[in-house]
Parts: sequence; C-alpha cells; structure tokens
Amino acid sequence: MNQPLPLIRKKNIQYRSREYLTLAEVNKIVAAAGSRGRHRERDLALLLMMFRHGFRASEACNLKWDAVMLDEGTIWINRLKGSESGFHPLGEDEKELLLKLQTLYPNCIFVFPNERGNALSPDAVAKIVERSTLAAGVRIKVHPHQFRHACGYHLASQGATTRDIQAYLGHKNIQHSVRYTAQNPKRFEHFNWDWDGKNPF
Repeated sequence: MNQPLPLIRKKNIQYRSREYLTLAEVNKIVAAAGSRGRHRERDLALLLMMFRHGFRASEACNLKWDAVMLDEGTIWINRLKGSESGFHPLGEDEKELLLKLQTLYPNCIFVFPNERGNALSPDAVAKIVERSTLAAGVRIKVHPHQFRHACGYHLASQGATTRDIQAYLGHKNIQHSVRYTAQNPKRFEHFNWDWDGKNPF
C-alpha cells in the first residue's frame, strides 16, 4: 500500500520576494483591519501594535492588561523565544484604542481576546492578517511575522542604530538586528548616477 508523501513546506522565497512590509502596505492593512467586522477595533489595535512594537504573533496573543500602564504611557513587552523583554512607550493613538478595548471587553485579562474572552491563537492572528491584507488590496502573501520585520526596517530607515534596534526588538544576538541596517536602501542614496551633471536618459 503506497504511503502518501509528506508535505514539504516551501522556502519563504518561493512564496514572496521579501520578508517585510513597506510602511505604505502596513498602513493599508491596518486601516483595512479597522474598517469591517465585529472585532474591528481589536483587529486594528492588534495589527498596529504588532508593527509598532515588533510583536511576534504569540507575544501579541499573550499580552495581558497588567502589562499595560496607560497612565504612564508605557507597555511591558514580554518577549518569547529567549529574547530580551522590556518597556516600550505607547503612542496617543494606541492609548485611545486600548481604552476602547477596555470598554468593549471589560472582563478579559487578555488585551486581544477571542470570542470566549480567552487569548487569540497565532492561527487566528494569521487569519486576521490574511483577511485584512485581502481587504486592503495588498497583492503579496503576508504573514504576521512580517509586521515585526517591518518594524525593524522602519526603525533603520529613521536612522536607528543597530544597538537600538536590537534593544527594541529584544534580540539577544545582534546579528539578527544587523539585517535591518545592512539592507536599508537609504545607505546608498548618496551614490551619484549623473554624468557631467546630466542624466543621459
């Protein structure tokens, strides 16, 4: 009797040419998340904060209200996978969204609850990302971890040092942070492609 062949996951490069989202793509997807559905406020806050704080899906799922200090405008980021945890500042728009979530889900200990008031699962986050990407008209295959990469690249584009990116994303190994500064296209903007001050094209 023939045994079915095991499923082999393709390499990421076979799904997409890049593993991060541009700022414009993030903005479109986040806006789409907040435009429809029963849990649009939750989904909007979820995707916005995944980008702003470089959350892994599992870290966002496990975020509890006791880690959110709205009066101080800070949030404790409990990193997983051996990464370094730490405090991050909250933006005013984030605080407004979080106050809405407290009103909408008053008896939940998790910031981003599911229908039963328990923590969202990473699979549920992936479905929210997929649905929002489709609604936004972003024509690439997107997964939740791309929001974390988008955060790193956005910090690099603002001139953040590799050390600052390492601390912000909680990387223990700085080599994981180097990619964001090393692949920042702004490094090459000073190259001169004019001939005698005139572009021949």
